[in-house]
Amino acid sequence: MGRCCVVISQGKRLVTVIPGDGIGPECVHATQRIIEAAGAKIAWEERHAGASVFKKGVPSGVPTDTIESISKTKVVLKGPLETPVGYGEKSANVTLRKLFETYGNIRPVRELPGVPTPYSGRGIDLVVVRENVEDLYAGIEHMQTPNVAQCLKLISRQGCERIVRLAFEVARAEGRKKVACATKSNIMKFTEGMLKRTFEALAPEYPDIESWHIIVDNCAHQLVKKPEQFEVIVTTNMNGDILSDLTSALVGGLGFAPSANLGSEVAIFEAVHGSAPKYAGKNVINPTAVLLSGVMMLRHLGEFEAATRIEEALLVTLEEGKVRTGDVVGYDRGATTTAFTEAIIANFGRKPQKAPVRSYRPIDLPTMPPAVFEPKARRVVGVDVFVEGTMTPAELGASLEQIAEDTPVKLKMLSNRGTKVYPSVGAITECVDHWRCRFIRREAVTEITDMHLLYLVSRIAAKHRWMHLEKLWELDGAPSFTKAQGED
Repeated sequence: MGRCCVVISQGKRLVTVIPGDGIGPECVHATQRIIEAAGAKIAWEERHAGASVFKKGVPSGVPTDTIESISKTKVVLKGPLETPVGYGEKSANVTLRKLFETYGNIRPVRELPGVPTPYSGRGIDLVVVRENVEDLYAGIEHMQTPNVAQCLKLISRQGCERIVRLAFEVARAEGRKKVACATKSNIMKFTEGMLKRTFEALAPEYPDIESWHIIVDNCAHQLVKKPEQFEVIVTTNMNGDILSDLTSALVGGLGFAPSANLGSEVAIFEAVHGSAPKYAGKNVINPTAVLLSGVMMLRHLGEFEAATRIEEALLVTLEEGKVRTGDVVGYDRGATTTAFTEAIIANFGRKPQKAPVRSYRPIDLPTMPPAVFEPKARRVVGVDVFVEGTMTPAELGASLEQIAEDTPVKLKMLSNRGTKVYPSVGAITECVDHWRCRFIRREAVTEITDMHLLYLVSRIAAKHRWMHLEKLWELDGAPSFTKAQGED
């Protein structure tokens, strides 16, 4: 991973800093103070995003001057941003990740001294590497009918290859020996299955690292049961979001959870926790998550000495337990953010006794051409037409069979929320007003053309309300679509 950045006077590297919302400014300012005291050659360019920007009428929550700064510096230290819930504006956090294609989210999790949890003494020390721009979090949603919503799960070969290579390179950079790939490929054969297949294809390039695949729900089970068996977990976007929050809880919660969002050009470092507005401005918040994100940033920039100095001082502070914040000991007797910051600075140069710091080297990711698969042969063998209606399966099926007469296709089946309901197989299915109508080519027809599909849809539209089509492709003789539950 290249550490491109802007170097200004006295060899300092310029970093865009976004204080954020709620407790963000307190955490970020404490982190800046510690980084500067550690002697890191960093200069800051402050910009803004999130709630204050939304209130100024910027729909993305990210103003132009912030985008320009990040495009220039390539490195960001960011506080938490408030995210609209339910509907309305898009999350500024997600906007930043997608604008700069920070495709890999790295979430280290380790047991910390002085932070008691039910797992204390187990030696938890792992990293979740999460794909960061695809999957359900691409945010492509539609109301298919007034009563049925759809969210597209988009997974690409390129996205899978990038995140798998990143996971293996993170393992090498941190001296780790095991990488597990967690997917739901037993159910989602094409999307989650693509990550599994890519992982298994690339793993032999890393013979020094043990690799295995695990179903994601079993991964969650095993993380609760025996978390110390994992060193690196690579997974898709939503799975990674859930697993990484779970792993953070094992070692004390989101207040101790740093993260890095890495792309080919830009890197964004931020805490996992939210803006916690009820604690804002009270000088009681624990800045550890943002501080550890800053440590990750320093290593990304090659400031290994300053990063180790800060991490060791933090571990000494936690180990001794003389100055602990309210999230650990209770807010009625916890130290202030200022006191905790000063304690860390005072411990510079000391070594922790129980929590050694790993050795690190830069993450080395080769430049990769886009991963594109070109089949030798492809053809359209059918189409799924999605229609809205309150008819019974038998009524709709009979209507569509009549519509398909004298066309190159025939109705194969209807499904409702993924279960075949026509022709009837005796299933007890409570149907909603959203139907998948699968048409396949007749035996005398070699391939379905666009004109065939347009003709079919025009005939369907005369009697039924339709909302979209999915071509059924056959690639190199193999179907590139799944069957409904109960479909033969």
